Amino acid sequence: MPSSGRIRNKISQLPHKPGVYLMKDQLGTVIYVGKARDLRKRVSQYFHPSRRMGWDIKLRALVDAIFDFDIHLVKGEPEALLLESRLIKEFKPRYNVSLRDDKRFLMLKVNLKDSVPRFTLTRLMVDDGAQYFGPFPDSKALLRSLDLARHKFNLRGCKPLKPNKKDYKHCLYGHIEVCSAPCVGHVSLEQYRMQVENACEFLSGHCSEILNSLESAMVDASESKDYERAARLRDQIQALKDTTRKTTRYRKLPNQLPVSLDPVNDLIKLSEILKLKSPPAHIEGFDISNISGTYMVASMVVFRNGRPANGEYRRYKIREVTAQDDCACMAEVVGRRYRRLKKEGRPFPDLILIDGGIGQLSSAVKSLTELRLCHLDIAALAKEFEEIYLPKQKEPIRLGLDNGALRLLQRIRDESHRFANSFNAELRLKKISESLLDEFPGIGGRRKGALLKHFGSVKKLKKASLKEIAEVQGFGLKTAQALYEFLGAR
Repeated sequence: MPSSGRIRNKISQLPHKPGVYLMKDQLGTVIYVGKARDLRKRVSQYFHPSRRMGWDIKLRALVDAIFDFDIHLVKGEPEALLLESRLIKEFKPRYNVSLRDDKRFLMLKVNLKDSVPRFTLTRLMVDDGAQYFGPFPDSKALLRSLDLARHKFNLRGCKPLKPNKKDYKHCLYGHIEVCSAPCVGHVSLEQYRMQVENACEFLSGHCSEILNSLESAMVDASESKDYERAARLRDQIQALKDTTRKTTRYRKLPNQLPVSLDPVNDLIKLSEILKLKSPPAHIEGFDISNISGTYMVASMVVFRNGRPANGEYRRYKIREVTAQDDCACMAEVVGRRYRRLKKEGRPFPDLILIDGGIGQLSSAVKSLTELRLCHLDIAALAKEFEEIYLPKQKEPIRLGLDNGALRLLQRIRDESHRFANSFNAELRLKKISESLLDEFPGIGGRRKGALLKHFGSVKKLKKASLKEIAEVQGFGLKTAQALYEFLGAR
């Protein structure tokens, strides 16, 4: 269990305030996101030795993996709930329980371009031209406020997109005169649209006049000893305050990679360690992916100012290499990338990062030399011991796992690895969908993918035993027997 003085010192400085905490492993990857009313009290509970005996296996594994943590302070518990949900969706931490922690909150939606606009509830925001209010962590408060808005602004509560006279006959809102009934011409569509726009302002938080009116009515009801009405008004006031309370808007993070706390400082450290002329604002990382020499592909990812620039990523199918040779594949893809940049007169990166050891690095340097680009700074990161290799330097550089420069290189390396593997998997799934498995009845894309992931190719699948096929996820003994006999007949 982590017990370093650094973590204890961080815990001692935590405030007794609500917020969200992010637990990280040694690579800086977010592995758990949680919320707390009291951050110091909640986070310190993870590191109490006396509590360890009562933990289950999952919690022990989580605590053993914690190397560092970050916090975000918020104004209150509802805001913490919203931020926790957004961060879980963003990072997908492996120790957060799926579905239970991945919450989606209610929002209000209205499209003023509809012929007769209406307010509806939704949990998803899409780019459809509509206005959205929320999300709201307290759904009961939202429903009370929506009901209050409908009464105050005489809005319809029916479902049809274009209500007509037939709908009006069965409309309770119209008969009790809550709705101003634009469907039968009691008010013009222009006037009704103004009512909706006023309700939008109300739901945006501009509701001080209505709050004052409700509070005055509550006092009057209490003085006249109409306590039941006073209680209803009190609940309406509280619901309205809860619904229209301002919350902080959090910027969407660019992707699911662990985010550096200080990318500028990491770049400065990296330039000092690699003896670069200046911090590398533009870094390009390469990786190769193949399975036994098949579906050979490469990836190139771009990081600008320590952050991934997703729109500049590229992926390559290996053309010239036929046998399994990662070094030759690396030489090909590096040559193709910088031959093109040179031809088009585009700027080169400040640093090139190769996923691999001295072999892959030497192949990449050879390609750059052939292009007369040997002045470009290049390095390789070998995964086994996290060693950094540089050209013309025999001994690799080893840094501590908590070093910001190393963690930056790890993020680039891991992202290029992920991007290459996803392309490889995409090609394999496409290939298997065109294979003889299409002739086997009752097998879909998910089962095909499971077979390919397990065996690697149809050729290896045909050599598999009945027991091995039955071990694949989604295959029972009966289906495995049928597939085994089908493959044996081909």
